[in-house]
Amino acid sequence: MAKLNPYLNFDGKAEEAFTFYKSVFGGEFVGGIHKMGNAPGTENLSDEEKNRVMHIALPVGGDLLMASDIVPSFGQTLTVGNNNYISIFPDSREDADRIFRALSEDGNVEMPLEDQFWGDYFGSFQDKFCVYWMINYNEEYTK
Repeated sequence: MAKLNPYLNFDGKAEEAFTFYKSVFGGEFVGGIHKMGNAPGTENLSDEEKNRVMHIALPVGGDLLMASDIVPSFGQTLTVGNNNYISIFPDSREDADRIFRALSEDGNVEMPLEDQFWGDYFGSFQDKFCVYWMINYNEEYTK
């Protein structure tokens, strides 16, 4: 079966965001950090745009969280919205607390992490990089 991996876009904050995510989840970037300035046809970009991330990937569990920065001089724009969330299913309630606390710091909590009427330990928030997350723990999912 094919795998689905979230791919995020940032406006010059991909490296900063992924360094932060790495501090929460651990691991190493797969293939390093690829910069726009290393790609063919980018000679005329400003130094700031050359330093933007073309691709970055961080393993989280058995999946990859990936991202890049937009390039404004290519006509790209970033529209931040709540049209998608990254949903994490931690292995323990303690890990759910740790991840929620770390990722939501300096962000906006929509729904505090707590036991919900449907039986899960769940919370949602927007992190300091405007990425939306759901943390969902249910002991049955870890068996």
